[in-house]
Amino acid sequence: MDLNFKDFEVWFVTGSQDLYGEETLRQVEADAKEVARSLNERSEIPVTVVFKPVMTSADAIRRLILEANVDERCIGLITWMHTFSPARMWIAGLNSLRKPYLHFHTQYNRDIPWDSIDMDYMNLHQSAHGDREYGFINTRMRKNRKVVVGHWQDAEVLKAIGAWTRVAAAWHDGQGAKIARFGDNMRHVAVTEGDKVAAQIQFGYEVNGYSLSDLTAYVDQVTDAQINALLEEYDASYELSERVRPGGEFRDFLKESARIEAGMRAFLKDGGFKGFTTNFEDLTGLKQLPGLASQRLMKDGYGFGAEGDWKTAALLRAMKVMSAGLSGGTSFMEDYVYHLDPAGSRILGAHMLEVCESIAKGKPVLDVQPLSIGGKDNPARLIFTAPAGPAICASLIDLGNRFRMVVNEVEVVDPPADLPKLPVARVLWDPKPNLKVAAEAWILAGGAHHSVFTQALDASYVEDYCELAGIEYLLINEETEIRQFKQDLRLGEIYYHLARGI
Repeated sequence: MDLNFKDFEVWFVTGSQDLYGEETLRQVEADAKEVARSLNERSEIPVTVVFKPVMTSADAIRRLILEANVDERCIGLITWMHTFSPARMWIAGLNSLRKPYLHFHTQYNRDIPWDSIDMDYMNLHQSAHGDREYGFINTRMRKNRKVVVGHWQDAEVLKAIGAWTRVAAAWHDGQGAKIARFGDNMRHVAVTEGDKVAAQIQFGYEVNGYSLSDLTAYVDQVTDAQINALLEEYDASYELSERVRPGGEFRDFLKESARIEAGMRAFLKDGGFKGFTTNFEDLTGLKQLPGLASQRLMKDGYGFGAEGDWKTAALLRAMKVMSAGLSGGTSFMEDYVYHLDPAGSRILGAHMLEVCESIAKGKPVLDVQPLSIGGKDNPARLIFTAPAGPAICASLIDLGNRFRMVVNEVEVVDPPADLPKLPVARVLWDPKPNLKVAAEAWILAGGAHHSVFTQALDASYVEDYCELAGIEYLLINEETEIRQFKQDLRLGEIYYHLARGI
């Protein structure tokens, strides 16, 4: 996707106080500048880390935070208390803060200098209790924040900070993001519905519906030159079946798929959209279900949800931003078929057509095949299998009184056969801890049949996103046990019921 993380800034803010005198404050500033510079240069942290002056007063803190709130480049703050920084100084600023922030509990020197440590050293290096004072006021104010503990040159620490900056970038990208719904929700389906107003308040993106005539007006304006340009791109990018190659019996179907893709791209670009949904029950004016278009638009970073599933479309966009530049793909997904062999139960994930080619192992096959649903012409689609390796599936649902995120850690495995008669993109996985427990927990939690599947991110990214959004997060992994999971669900109901009144 077209995204430059260096365009995003995270401000590095260090806390201290005037009590220590000018010489100590100059050293605090020098140390903080070095830490900020080092973070900015590390490949693990993709965004630009910007040093800000050392904070020694409530007024300076408040003014800096107000500046951060309105700076479009600033996606969040990293805060660190080099010395003791009395936390009441931070109250006004934290009350005003509208950006995500990370509390970095570190120390300039990694090791204690056993032979030379004196009281001057102790007065300068006070993170051990300065950050606890700052941590208290954040907890007292019920502030959601990320806490990372460890030395600023430690690899594990850098990885955690880098992951959080990616999540902050995704959160920033979602503020004011527009999701287009072509048609309405699939009739009678519950889980893909939801409160779009509540979502806009909670997550910052907006969802609006558009008639198919709005889209077909763009599709009808597509020129032969645009179609031919896409056909050349298809021919170069994919392994084409004989029938869709030039002169093949289904080449005209592929041309129509190209026309739909060009029209959808123009509509989404002109409207400034970052995601969209389709619905095979509402294709008036289109000759095909736009499967190939959806697959290729996802590859370019658009969020997508089938059957009107706007929550999954928005979540996919967020996870596309988080994973930009990382190895592994991210796609819309659906649990489709079980393999219930006691020796090794598996889930076959797929969809009618719309699975993103970013998760393909090798070059996808481009073909046109009949679709036994929707009543339209034979649509084009990319056919491939995902590679083996760890992954997660994440599902965002609306419970009426709150949003809940359900995440399952999975292990993708190679199919035991080539699936020669299954003309869709697919992925076979082993859900953790096993299919019986994972499926029961997913169902008890109300997880949807749609999800975002990714081999680029682990569950910690989604957990950080849920912390920013202030929503419930449930993880199903190797340690999940149903009795405890049920208890967690009951406690969650109590907590979120009470939290609405706090």
